[in-house]
This record gives sequence, C-alpha cells and structure tokens, in this order.
Amino acid sequence: MDLNSVTAIVRPRARSEFAPPGAGDAILGGGTWLFSEPQPGVRRLIDLTGLDWPPLEASASGLSIAATCTVERLYGFELPPDWRAAGLIAACCRSFLASFKIWSMATVGGNLCLALPAGPMISLCAALEGTCVIWRAEGGERRVPAIDFARGPLDNALEPGEVLRAIELPVEALRRQAAFRRASLTPLGRSGVLLIGTLAPDGRFALTVTAATRRPVQLRFEAMPGAGKLASQLAAAIPDALYYDDMHGRPDWRRHMTRELAEEIRDELAEGAG
Repeated sequence: MDLNSVTAIVRPRARSEFAPPGAGDAILGGGTWLFSEPQPGVRRLIDLTGLDWPPLEASASGLSIAATCTVERLYGFELPPDWRAAGLIAACCRSFLASFKIWSMATVGGNLCLALPAGPMISLCAALEGTCVIWRAEGGERRVPAIDFARGPLDNALEPGEVLRAIELPVEALRRQAAFRRASLTPLGRSGVLLIGTLAPDGRFALTVTAATRRPVQLRFEAMPGAGKLASQLAAAIPDALYYDDMHGRPDWRRHMTRELAEEIRDELAEGAG
C-alpha cells in the first residue's frame, strides 16, 4: 500500500547518524505490516536496513538475531548440532503460514515490536529465554527479557525514541530438549494457541504459552511436574481474562487447548527424559 502521507525517508548508516524517532516517525525494517494498511499519522520513515546489522551471529554464548533479520534468513541458518532446541526456529518460522514474499521481507524484530499474541517470533524468543537489546533514545543500551517485551496486542516495552536492536538467545536454552505444539481453527489459519516446552539436563522444565493469551506466560518448575500440578499451575498463572478473544479463537477454546497441549508437551518431554 502507498503511504501517501510520508514526505521523507532517512537511511542512517551508523548509530551516529541515527536520530531517535519522534512524532510522525515510523521505523522501517521489512515493512510487511507498515505497508499493509493506511498509516495516516506517519510523516517520515526511518529505514534501519542501511545500518547493515549482521543478521545472525552464532558464538559460544548463543545466538544473536538482529532486529532486521528476515524470517527467511533465520529459517535457513545452520546451527550447531548440539543446539537441540534449534528445531523450534523452523517450527516458529513455519507458523507464519506466509508466502515466500513475506518470508523474504518480514523481520524478527518487526514481529516482536508488533506484539500481536500470534507472533511466532515472540513465542520463539520468549521460550528460549531471549534478551531484547534496546537502543536508548539518549544513547547506550538497555536489556529486557523477551518474555516481558510483548505486553499485550500492539503494546511493547519500547519507550519513546527507543529501537529494538537485537535479540540474544543463550546457548544454555538452545541446548535443551524442546517440544512444540500449535493449534488453529483452520488448517492455514493464524495461531490460536502456541505452546513450547523446554527441559534442561538438570531436570528443570519450562512451559511458555503464547497466542492463546494477550501476552506471553511462562511457567517454571525445578523438576517435571505431574499432570495435576501442571494443570493447577496453569489455572493459577492464566486467569480467564488473560485469554485472548478474537476471530481466531474464543477464550474458552483457547483455555481448553492450552491445557490439552500442555499435557502433550509434558508427556513428550517426560518420556524423552526417561
């Protein structure tokens, strides 16, 4: 869609050229959402692609994903074989259910910043205990756990003038066993429920609930819980008002599927550990 209210585009090449966004500014990464509907309040685009951030950097400490990394680049990246949870990357990328045109343009950072419940990059980064690296408006950086970055539909943790720079996934989380479950009302529909479980070598279990809820919810256990304990902890952690309600699923259906898929994940990881 043409954004006919835009009168200027700036393409900084370094942070020294980057002026914090203000009123009437919009950050441009891939633009798949920005150009999908009218943006009457936008007067200027700040194009991040000129900063030429390395899209992906794997190291002994984990994986750093630039905010401008596309879904296509992330999906095709070859990761070390001992990163057992790396399969979650492909599963979450496929959850976009988008054409190759979207995959080649949509960015990881854009999906997080949009903060929609069904955002699969939110699911991935929250489940793997990612940290969001944020450029502060006055200079310097701050870090926010990915589980806390998306606070609700179209509501993220960025303060005025801030920009998401990268997401860092720790190697410890990438080496865990992982299980993925997703449900939708239709075969090619948007995620109505998306759950990810991880199991550490020392027996610690984490369950991350997304898509079903207005914001990500994560439950942690020192050891694999029994079915009753998992169900009771889910009920305590997710009140009825937190389940999302839109055309892609009613809250009662999302609650039911969350409990069903959580038990499937518990069974899968418990069997694998045994």
